Amino acid sequence: MKIQISLSHIFGRCLITCSALVLIGTSACYAETVSVMKDGTNIRTGPSTNDQVAMELFQGYPLKVVEKKGDWLKVSDFENDSGWIFKSLVGPGNTVIVNAQKAINMRSEPSTSSAIVANIERGVVLTKISTKGDWIKVKHSKGTEGWIHKTLLWP
Repeated sequence: MKIQISLSHIFGRCLITCSALVLIGTSACYAETVSVMKDGTNIRTGPSTNDQVAMELFQGYPLKVVEKKGDWLKVSDFENDSGWIFKSLVGPGNTVIVNAQKAINMRSEPSTSSAIVANIERGVVLTKISTKGDWIKVKHSKGTEGWIHKTLLWP
């Protein structure tokens, strides 16, 4: 049985302002990835609770750390939006997000010839279970598990 997974059951990212966030003069490069720990987590325009909220994220949303300043992390997402988050609001980067332009296939085995177990839309967050070559085994929050080629996921 093939399952369709979409963003309809997730409230997703909620952009609160239209201000552009620009990364200026950052020479440090971090490879660290993190995941948001709870729904309704704010990403701010600067490293302070006095700075404006740029967006609100949901639990599990994956982010890349691009800079650190005290207890604050400058992060970017799969659409290259960036902002600041207090480090206690994120945990280990154990999630990925579908970063394809259209729905993709989740497979029963790490091969394009294996059975399709679900179709998953862009922006759906999945938990990483394991890897095998260029394939990542993932689990959806509703319990569906399967394999997706790493080029279709971020980070």
